[in-house]
Amino acid sequence: MPSVTVDDVVSIASGYNPDPALSMSLRAPAYTDPKWLRADLEGIFARTWQWVCHIEKLATPGSYVTATVAEMPIVVVRDREGVLRAFYNVCKHRAHELLSGSGTTRVMACPYHAWTYGLDGQLRGARKADQMETFDKTQICLDKVQVEEFGGFVYVNLDPSARPLAEQAGDLAEEIARWAPDVASLTHAKRLSYEVRSNWKNVIDNFLECYHCHIAHKEFVDLVDMDTYDVQTHGIWSSHFADAGKHENVAYDVSGATVTQHSVWWLWPNTCLLRYPGRGNFMVFQILPAGPDRTLETWDFFLETSELEPAEVEAARYIDEVLQVQDITIVESVQRGMSTPAFDQGRIVYDTTRQPGLSEHGVHHFHGLILEAYRSLVGLDAEGADRVAAADLSAAGA
Repeated sequence: MPSVTVDDVVSIASGYNPDPALSMSLRAPAYTDPKWLRADLEGIFARTWQWVCHIEKLATPGSYVTATVAEMPIVVVRDREGVLRAFYNVCKHRAHELLSGSGTTRVMACPYHAWTYGLDGQLRGARKADQMETFDKTQICLDKVQVEEFGGFVYVNLDPSARPLAEQAGDLAEEIARWAPDVASLTHAKRLSYEVRSNWKNVIDNFLECYHCHIAHKEFVDLVDMDTYDVQTHGIWSSHFADAGKHENVAYDVSGATVTQHSVWWLWPNTCLLRYPGRGNFMVFQILPAGPDRTLETWDFFLETSELEPAEVEAARYIDEVLQVQDITIVESVQRGMSTPAFDQGRIVYDTTRQPGLSEHGVHHFHGLILEAYRSLVGLDAEGADRVAAADLSAAGA
């Protein structure tokens, strides 16, 4: 049973228009009401491709990584034949989690009763149960989860019917390969973590527009050439590109930069991929809901070496102590405002003809995907939603 109803979905979509020039944003309850967090987990996070790690962590047979996706424990392993596999990290005996963290292993052994599974998920041994005539271990296997290597990283999807990520966003993989051809050979160098007092959708909204950049990020607009800033939307992803790092600036030292392009991609619903000016680099900014008004953020740096050079230390400090502080302050203020009776929804600012970097069409694109997911959760298509909304308006006017 979905956490929201058809009427809820129609109501939350009121004011949204497929034309961004005519559209309002999502309504405030989508960011504040706990039932919409459940809808996000059920209708979005449990049905979309979720980032797990760089392929280096699962490069060798026996390597494994655990993760939590839509509040579900998952384990991804590289089996002895080199095949990448993913399973619910749940023993079929009494539901204990099998593995924790990451590392290498020959088998998956439950720390509760020592049931042991091969890296293919098949039960290999069940202490004492093996001696029962009625017990057939060949009939027991871990529940599989879809897994895929994409753009130098590993993703999983809890939805067994979901289309492959490469099929949904193959053009994104092509862009990453074009602008970051070294991504697969980079190594993990640093992680930043944050707990933010805001709904996760507010964090994504903020990430998807640079309308606020001149006001809130003066160091950033000195780093990049805002006259070249371009935002494009494509299917389940969008991109931000600008010339950057070509002159001395107040953000960080770029005097030795070999990358002089600001390249950012957002992959529906919560994975942000970035390549900033500097040495060869790639960053993953992942946004995870922790409550209606709480978000967990991780910012992982993948560099040419595991040790940061002085300029990279400076760049990481800029992101941690300047850029993130600015953005967290913004989204926490927005969350407080959305929790008041003074705000329900706001107008989308749309203008791609003169300065596309200052337009909010990326936010509008995100909201459209959110509403599509909500409609799918309650079994309603866009045409059906329009009919319900029209009927409601007619009844209200009667």
